[in-house]
Amino acid sequence: MPTSFLEIVELPDGRIALRRSEEEEALVILAFSADAKAFLQGQHVEVAKAMLNVGVQMAGRLAEGELERDEEGARVLH
Repeated sequence: MPTSFLEIVELPDGRIALRRSEEEEALVILAFSADAKAFLQGQHVEVAKAMLNVGVQMAGRLAEGELERDEEGARVLH
């Protein structure tokens, strides 16, 4: 099976999307409020990249069964 490349794009409406490079449909969409954009001083795209990077890493860990679980088998979220 060929490997899909993921890309992060800023949509015309200002939202940030993660999608497969060969597709238009987004896998994940992040939307920052005007207040959040102001607080981030225009660096919301960099923050979105970091958030999506960690999300993709976490998805990989989920797929590999590497997430920490407690004694009862519940996933540790912190």
